[in-house]
Amino acid sequence: MKRPPIVVVMGHVDHGKTTLLDYIRETTVASREAGGITQAIGAYEIERNNRKITFIDTPGHEAFHKMRAHGARIADVAILVVAADESVKPQTKDALQNILEAKIPYLVAINKIDKPGANIEKTKQDLAQNNVFLEGFGGNISWQAISAKTGEGVPELLDLILLTADIENLAYDEKAPASGVVITSHLDPRRGNIVGLILEDGVLKTGSEIFTPGAKGKIKSLENFKGEKVESLEPSAPALILGFENMPAVGDQFSTDPAALEKIAKKSVVAEAAAENALAVILKANEMGSLSALEHVIGQINKESPLWIIDKSVGDVYENDIKLAQSTKALIAGFKIKVDRAALNLAKSQSIDIITSPVIYDLEKQLKKYIGFHAVRPKRILEILAVFGKRKNNKQIVGGRVVLGPIKNKENFEIEDNGQIAGKGKIINLQSGKQDVLEAAAESEAGLLVESDAEIKPGVKLLF
Repeated sequence: MKRPPIVVVMGHVDHGKTTLLDYIRETTVASREAGGITQAIGAYEIERNNRKITFIDTPGHEAFHKMRAHGARIADVAILVVAADESVKPQTKDALQNILEAKIPYLVAINKIDKPGANIEKTKQDLAQNNVFLEGFGGNISWQAISAKTGEGVPELLDLILLTADIENLAYDEKAPASGVVITSHLDPRRGNIVGLILEDGVLKTGSEIFTPGAKGKIKSLENFKGEKVESLEPSAPALILGFENMPAVGDQFSTDPAALEKIAKKSVVAEAAAENALAVILKANEMGSLSALEHVIGQINKESPLWIIDKSVGDVYENDIKLAQSTKALIAGFKIKVDRAALNLAKSQSIDIITSPVIYDLEKQLKKYIGFHAVRPKRILEILAVFGKRKNNKQIVGGRVVLGPIKNKENFEIEDNGQIAGKGKIINLQSGKQDVLEAAAESEAGLLVESDAEIKPGVKLLF
């Protein structure tokens, strides 16, 4: 079955990405539908010539980077926005690199043609110097001159998107398990875990069980981007769902079939990193020059110890970075940046390691020390023999045998299930012989109250 294209808009800050998205939404979606629900889902649909187009509308489109880090190709078409009065800027190049790495077709929107100082020809020349050769200017990249403010050229840009979609021959299988990507997630005090996603294949239905690598649930409520409750949705529809027992991370792929999800996961970048026994790392820096310096350091360290950069971006560390690190089991390395207080609290609760420094040589030294420690550290193991009662609020009471010890109260652990890391957690209380203890020795049996992001079952191992 034919499906609509999913579009992401990228480019330098202040070049008009948000203005373009706002103009498209406000002129094609009823005003009552353009508010909070669109923001909650992180995407919306429009219609052009009786055909639908889905736009990803997450702030800064950070979700696009996270999805690529998870091995997901969420967007079918990218629009590279370049302002005609400023031309190519550092973030333009960064956005272009992300588009090329994602291997998706793209169009160029030369924006702000209504402004004094706009120079379309110079913009074309600057793009050509960065190997972006536009149609009519020595290449085959489609482009459109626009004003996101007045709307001039925007209908023609939408037509180019549909033409690109036709060339791509986008399709889905209505009988396949429903699958796609999580693009937003947050906790509502009244409604619980609320997740925005985009459906890529199959048909999503109310009542279906739904799975991601780190979360699961049953769809209690399914809403389209207008906020209307529906029984089912077809690709490439954005949706808001309630029913996840625990919070999935932005960028996680979902499926209504856990077996299908396992096949998807094996193809992901993260799975590749694990197969190569590489340490996953997320890079953050205050500006592009600093990020380049940090990448250089990682490149030097990589000659001795395998590292895998799963994401890199400019800016401080925020909660979304922690969520990505949690789902990909990555270290965060930051150069000349700060860590947001909420992000720091989440990192502590989820045992996410963050290394930062304003001095590049000091950061390099810390990274080498961290890698060396984790490379030689022996794992201590508790084999789970029994689970007592039901899991509630991510907490469980479990019992097991310390295979390699000792293990200590309040320690963090990873959950190993059939040789795969299935989640992370922390001991809240440790008992041995029905007495509270600070540690349990090797070969002893212990009871634990734990908090974890995945359910613990008999037979799994906790690695410390």
